[in-house]
Amino acid sequence: MAGRTAAGARLPERPGPRRRAGSPRAQGRHLLRSLPAAQTLARVIRPCYGPQGRQKLLVTARGTTVLTGYAAAILRALELEHPAARLLRQAAHTQAESSGDGAAFVVLLAEALLLQAEHLLRAGLTRSQLREAYAAAAAETLALLPSLAIRSLGPLEDPFGALYSVVNTHAVSGADCLTKLVAQACWATKELDGGFRRERVGVCTLRGGRLEDSCLLPGLALCAEPCGQVTAVPGGARVALFVCGFGPAGPNAPATARLSGPADLATFRKGSERLIEKQVAQLASACINVAVAWGDIDENALMQADKHNIMVIRATSRRDMVYLSEVLGTPLMCHLLPPPKPGKCRRVYQQELGECLAVVFEWECPGTPAVTLVLRGATAHGLQGAEQAAYRGIDAYFQLCQDPRLLPGAGATEMALAKMLSEKGSKLEGPNGPAFLAFAQALRSLPETLAENAGLAVSQVMAEMNRAHQAGNFLVGVGVEGVINVAQEEVWDTLTAKARGLRAVADVTLQLMNVDEIVVAKQSATYQQDSNPVPKKAKECLFPVKDQLLGTME
Repeated sequence: MAGRTAAGARLPERPGPRRRAGSPRAQGRHLLRSLPAAQTLARVIRPCYGPQGRQKLLVTARGTTVLTGYAAAILRALELEHPAARLLRQAAHTQAESSGDGAAFVVLLAEALLLQAEHLLRAGLTRSQLREAYAAAAAETLALLPSLAIRSLGPLEDPFGALYSVVNTHAVSGADCLTKLVAQACWATKELDGGFRRERVGVCTLRGGRLEDSCLLPGLALCAEPCGQVTAVPGGARVALFVCGFGPAGPNAPATARLSGPADLATFRKGSERLIEKQVAQLASACINVAVAWGDIDENALMQADKHNIMVIRATSRRDMVYLSEVLGTPLMCHLLPPPKPGKCRRVYQQELGECLAVVFEWECPGTPAVTLVLRGATAHGLQGAEQAAYRGIDAYFQLCQDPRLLPGAGATEMALAKMLSEKGSKLEGPNGPAFLAFAQALRSLPETLAENAGLAVSQVMAEMNRAHQAGNFLVGVGVEGVINVAQEEVWDTLTAKARGLRAVADVTLQLMNVDEIVVAKQSATYQQDSNPVPKKAKECLFPVKDQLLGTME
């Protein structure tokens, strides 16, 4: 990096090709106390970044096995003790929830910016100067970002090309087939005015078969089966949703039955049966013929439902209940009472897909308000990855309906921003010049990570990309076998997600730069000595990872 500070001193370069700082014991005490935690977190996420990223096989504290390459899922499974790492994870989760993608982008770019900030502090900049300069660099980056959006998704254009890069980043295999199905589902549920509601596309996973056996079903499909004798409602379905058991109140209800003898017990049973009969009769009188319950199904209540020709379905996921509530326009009831406004659809039936069963809520064909993407797979982990990829594609299409502008993907946008920031930073005087150069250097670390995860020669790929971008061709990115033209390969990123990610990175970086020291309240020495007789030196040997995450405490 060729920038100079106001005093004429040359800005220190990041050490090593990977630009990782050494341990605190090797290079001395860190000026930024949050940097070691950010580096440790980035070291976990970095191999998963990009379409060629690898996956993590995690075992949580509860013994649950998680196989995923999705950064937000990995961060959710980690148990973090360092407060700075928790703050960085919170920023990544916010980005994933608001944009559907970009958790790894936030973690890796924040870590690179903090490392550059460490070098600037050692070069002589004060914290106040660095904060102001970083804020100016972040504002300039966000101002330059819309100028790179050279393409927009047309209102009648197939969204396959715009969604492929998002789905391919999270899908283990079969990205072409999955992207085609997601694009068809989004296109089928798009409103006439161009709007799009994410809840109108449901995702149902069924084990068995291959991903190529996946299909689209009109309406919403649940991975469930009817519990009683009524297995279908051929027409005029009126649906009630219950987030409780279909039957009497559970044992956790705030009521206690005080029985003094066998007669009281018999009376109590008869009263409970009469109450169930009354509740099911009320549903029938309100013309409810489909009841979906997220809880246990009582046998007596099921017999009464069969008597009144009510189809009872036991849901296995709260997400399915929320989807049904939003699409059907009926509230979730916490008691076995008729809803004020029941949901309506054309029919409800049981669909056999391979060796699995699903219940489908189908509407009229013209203007179908919802469709379901039924995913097939051999393992639960593979289905989980495909489901996450499908939801990321749906979120990306929702963003494109709000803002159809697309940015070059595969690291091309980051390289273009780095070039523009470097050119402007070399002309600025004072702290802003080195800060702009540091921001550019941090942005270059992202395409480097893409090249490394793809198994390419990083120095050669970065040299080719740098030559192309210096010549004005900012459509050059990182591919599977080398540099590619992202316009020809149809690799795009949404402008909305990238802008939100940059804002999240800027906010969390400025917050972590303000940290002077990290003070953790500990138990008294007397209590520690009595409760844990392990010596201090032995503790350091037994828990090296914990010490690395916590950093050096005062």
